[in-house]
Amino acid sequence: MSDFRIEKDSMGELQVPANALYQAQTQRAVNNFNISELTMPNWFIQSLAYIKSAAAKSNQEIGLLSGHSANAIVQACDQILNGEHDNQFPVDVFQTGSGTSSNMNANEVIATIASQIAGDTIIPNDDVNMGQSSNDVIPTAIQVSSAIGCYYHLLPALNHLSQTISTKSQQIGDITKTGRTHLMDAMPVTFAQTLASWQSQIDHAASGITQSLDRVTQLAQGGTAVGTGINASPLFANKFNGHLSAAIGINFSPSQNFFYNIGSQDAIVALSGQLKTLATALIKIANDLRWMNSGPLAGLGEIELEALQPGSSIMPGKVNPVIPEATAMVGAQVIGNDATITVAGQSGNFELNVMLPVIAYNILQSIELLSNTSRLLADKAIASFTVNQDNINESLNKNPILVTALNPVIGYLKAAEIAKKAYQTKQPIIDVALAETDLSRDQLEQLLDPKKLTLGGIAG
Repeated sequence: MSDFRIEKDSMGELQVPANALYQAQTQRAVNNFNISELTMPNWFIQSLAYIKSAAAKSNQEIGLLSGHSANAIVQACDQILNGEHDNQFPVDVFQTGSGTSSNMNANEVIATIASQIAGDTIIPNDDVNMGQSSNDVIPTAIQVSSAIGCYYHLLPALNHLSQTISTKSQQIGDITKTGRTHLMDAMPVTFAQTLASWQSQIDHAASGITQSLDRVTQLAQGGTAVGTGINASPLFANKFNGHLSAAIGINFSPSQNFFYNIGSQDAIVALSGQLKTLATALIKIANDLRWMNSGPLAGLGEIELEALQPGSSIMPGKVNPVIPEATAMVGAQVIGNDATITVAGQSGNFELNVMLPVIAYNILQSIELLSNTSRLLADKAIASFTVNQDNINESLNKNPILVTALNPVIGYLKAAEIAKKAYQTKQPIIDVALAETDLSRDQLEQLLDPKKLTLGGIAG
């Protein structure tokens, strides 16, 4: 038996692998775009299946597609959603800028499966793609897959991270530690204050993502080729969004301006910007953890992260902060993805953006990476680190910056003199202040109590 079969499209005949469910146009894309080993993400392929299923149901209701054909298409889409044909989507990310190759890949695979189910010929362009164009399908698939990724993966992961930080704060929040600005000793803070800062970063990032999704869930489908809706029923868009919303559990609606969704990718650029904000927050938190964990002898050594794996192939006993490091690398990748999406978002030439596949790949990678790393950071770093109370107390008691609390009593210049002497002699600040002022030890203990200094205001 031959390993190939002959398929035909509007450009002629060509060989297709005998066992492939796709047809000629997909094969042309495979032949043309041998650029990378990157293919479209699974969430994107699933979104195409959701779109084709909702379109078939809509066209049947409108009376344009027979129930027999529509049911076969829906069943074929269900198989794809169940992960039965993941190997049938080989088109490279770096393809035609409209994503036509990926749209036709889905049309052809679904048509082949639907034809087997129906016992009749289902045509990729005429039946599966009825009332659609690649130019509204691909922007819709980008937004649908992004919404799925955010609502069902990223936002729950951020909620988990936020709650984990809150729980940790309840456990260790009353511990006072040396604050730091410019990586230098500063006024004391509590762990509750530090962790609340982290939690606010995560909560604000989640809020920004949620707000940006309002625009993402307004879809291009129904605009067809350029936004005018040519070859689609006027009833199609509303019916389509109803079926899609019911299938996915997210409230989608037709765009108020199809030209906007097809000619630009501003909604996804905005979402990417919010993901970049989250990435920078995660990098900040990861680096705080790395610094507090540094040492354990020659660094700050304020906390000890969970030991997850040996840290060196040559230095026995070394353990590294691997989860915060991985988190920082994810942040760097997401920031890079945002730059790609920003450049690609500028490529809306007249009525169509022509960098859609690379936008899809990068936004979905960012969502997936941030979802996974947020849970890892919560479970394998924040939830499990322990506090080294002895190291914290030693640094805190010797911190000359505590003298700041004496400014209202003895003045800035005298306080600076005491701080410098404490640095030079390595004495606790309270001992130097006792020798250099008329204040009693009881007064100084009250004024320099680190816990009271975390409350703000004037000490005393």
